[in-house]
Amino acid sequence: MSRKQLTASAACCAAALLILPACSSDGDGKDKTRGTSSADTGNETGSGGGDGNGVADLSAREISDKAKQELLDATSVHLSMKATGADATRGTDSDTESDADSDPDSDSGTDSDSDSDSDSDDPASMELTLDRDGNCVGSMKMANGAALDLVKRGDKVWMKPNAEFWRTQVPGGQGEAAAEIFKNRYVHGSTSDPMLREVTGICDLGKIQKDITDDADDTDDEAKSLRKGGSAKVGDTPAITLTGKDDGKETTLYVATEGKPYLLKAVEKGDGDDTTTTFSGYGEPVPSKTPSPDESVDVSKLQDQLRKT
Repeated sequence: MSRKQLTASAACCAAALLILPACSSDGDGKDKTRGTSSADTGNETGSGGGDGNGVADLSAREISDKAKQELLDATSVHLSMKATGADATRGTDSDTESDADSDPDSDSGTDSDSDSDSDSDDPASMELTLDRDGNCVGSMKMANGAALDLVKRGDKVWMKPNAEFWRTQVPGGQGEAAAEIFKNRYVHGSTSDPMLREVTGICDLGKIQKDITDDADDTDDEAKSLRKGGSAKVGDTPAITLTGKDDGKETTLYVATEGKPYLLKAVEKGDGDDTTTTFSGYGEPVPSKTPSPDESVDVSKLQDQLRKT
């Protein structure tokens, strides 16, 4: 179970939140709307558009900047990501979105990472609620059916892989043994454990927000390609679309035109791969319930099992 794979998959999950800055940074590296978002002013209706929030009357850059600021100001958010195409289905052995992914041989000294299957370590779908304090609750699934439930509260971590995860991540018959030992139970430990720490790398909204801010200086060329589109709906929420290109992929953003100008959805298409990420639950607390001791097995037992492989 490769730590490198864990980190790579966590980075992929975090990248779902990094779509916006590529379309919204100002050329001088400064965010002209910082400190003036509706989160700061308390104004949810804006200055125009009747019952709307006024963003439909703004330029594409201004709309994107406002949505970016709301994301930067958020104390928590829920994201739902689904990928289809080659990246989501390539490599049926490594499917665990698991931040702990797919390299059954990597801990034994062999290098099974290759350009042909590296993308197969990325999650095909994900549901994750996370906050600035590093708490999160979520689940991830890969195209071959390997899946992982994840809970982090403070420095305590619980992860519950399914049987397909163990079979694809642990070599030989030990995968079957691990699937039976940890069946329907969480592996429990703390972020002092390197594996669990890397698995939960996706849980810190504050770090992701910092990455968005740090990335802003490098995105002016993409920002210039941003175009204002038509009206749409995400669920029951009216929105306006923004379109542009990022790294050769077509990106469409959906920004709410009622209430706060939240980013509601981002869609990336290109090279035969589509990724749709929806954003909701801005400011809503991460569920605080954690698995009971009866549902959990200490991470040391997993470490013992892996040493046998």
